[in-house]
Amino acid sequence: MFEPAVQALGFELVDTEMSSGAGHSVLRVYIDHPRGINVDDCAKVSHQLSAILDVEDPITGKYQLEVSSPGLDRPLTRREDFERFTGETVKVKTHAPIMGRRNFTGRLTAVEGESAIVDVDGESYELPLAAIERARLVPKYK
Repeated sequence: MFEPAVQALGFELVDTEMSSGAGHSVLRVYIDHPRGINVDDCAKVSHQLSAILDVEDPITGKYQLEVSSPGLDRPLTRREDFERFTGETVKVKTHAPIMGRRNFTGRLTAVEGESAIVDVDGESYELPLAAIERARLVPKYK
C-alpha cells in the first residue's frame, strides 16, 4: 500500500514494522535514497503516508507513524537488496541451522539463484533467501 507513494516521492521503501505495547502502537516506515535521508524527506513521506492511512484506515486502535532512515545497519529484505550490497559485510540470521549454525557475519560475495553467498572467515555459505530470518549491513566506521 505504501510502496507506490514512497516511490512517487523519489524514495525507496526499505521496510515497515508494527510494534505494540501498553495500549499504544507504533508503525515504523524506513525509507532510503542514494544521497541519504534527512528530516525533510521523512516529513514529506510521513505527510503522504498519513493521508493514505486516513483514507484506507487499515489499522484499528491508536498508533503513531514514524518515518526514518534505515540507519547504517540497513536491513536487507529483498533479493534486490542483497544484489545491491554485494561486496559489503553483512550479518545474517537464518530460521533454522544451515551447516550447524544460524548466525553468519561475513562478506556478501554473490547472489546466485535464490541464495545469498556469504564468506565467513574464508568459508563460503550458500544461504537460501527464503531461509533468512533477518539480514543487516554491518556498519563501517572510519
